[in-house]
Amino acid sequence: MAVKREIVNAIHFYRTKYPVIALTGPRQSGKTTLLRELFPEYQYISLESPDLRAFLENDPKGFFEKYSQYCIFDEAQRAPQLFSYLQTIVDDSKIMGQFILSGSQNFHLMKNITQSLAGRVAIFKLLPFDFTELKSENLLSQDYVAAMLKGFYPAIFDRNIPTKKFYGNYIQTYVERDIKELVNIREMRTFRIFLSLCASRAGQLLNLNSLAKECGITQPTAKSWLSALESSYILFLLQPLHDNFDKRVIKSPKLYFYDTGLLCHLLKIKDANQIIGKSYKGNLFENMIVAEYVKQNYHQNLMDEFWFWRDSAGHEVDLIRQDDELLNVIEIKSTTTISQDLFKGMIYFSALAKENVKSKTLVYAGLDNQKRTIANVISWYDLK
Repeated sequence: MAVKREIVNAIHFYRTKYPVIALTGPRQSGKTTLLRELFPEYQYISLESPDLRAFLENDPKGFFEKYSQYCIFDEAQRAPQLFSYLQTIVDDSKIMGQFILSGSQNFHLMKNITQSLAGRVAIFKLLPFDFTELKSENLLSQDYVAAMLKGFYPAIFDRNIPTKKFYGNYIQTYVERDIKELVNIREMRTFRIFLSLCASRAGQLLNLNSLAKECGITQPTAKSWLSALESSYILFLLQPLHDNFDKRVIKSPKLYFYDTGLLCHLLKIKDANQIIGKSYKGNLFENMIVAEYVKQNYHQNLMDEFWFWRDSAGHEVDLIRQDDELLNVIEIKSTTTISQDLFKGMIYFSALAKENVKSKTLVYAGLDNQKRTIANVISWYDLK
């Protein structure tokens, strides 16, 4: 069943405004499928192919005589020399939407774009399915634990692959291979331990010293591996809001995974019984909701910024979405029962931030929506 991706309209619009479109995101998020379906008239060139990379390197003139315009270059970061040639071609032709680039290693792709194609590229990120996309085809379970365990990668839905099999293969086939290309890893076993330790810290403040010590590696190594996982779209860091509402704010970021199916696999969680009633249920639910906000932001091309806020006394707001200069305050609670205590964090923060607060929202694990004086109460299932 084909799921319509939310990002399609933005790609179509900006293809008429820029000579180059770049689509990045994790492996298996559907980039190639989307681009080939959207633009069947374009030639498709996968630069995973050593033969095509050799063609470009050894005979660039012949390569661009064959692939001169309206081409999709998949895994473009694997051929760094491509970008300087494209710069010359698009500057001469002035054709909008002439080339489309895609890639799964954000660091190398963005480095090449910045060096050669700055100002000529509209950049998009395609992440695993978001709630809106799945609901459009009635594929999102109303049981949030089931949704969290299953995860959101397209292949799980398109090909009905069992999650355990998919994520086991995903880590071995893609994650470990990509990480090896970004950083020097001598002991893959140690890296697997590191990845599991990151999973155990999902939804928590990142303490890099503690993470490195527990894994038995140096702090610079831990920082390098973490950066590689960010570049491969496995995890991301949510930074604290530093505005001077209160000078005692926590300055460490929080760690989240883009996909809760992968997160649960790394934590060796196989069924709902391992989540319900457990102390880490709240962290898993928070991870799913924060990741959902991030996915929808990219897929709808909104360009909003996200933060969290916590002070040294323990007052906290789980998520702050900034559009323009105003702050949308969001609390995330893995309960199905609404109580007054759930609003304490946002009430405290709103008293500090005052007119800077645009809206207040509580996202919870129930299925009913409520409009309260304090805040809007939104079911996780209706998040948009």
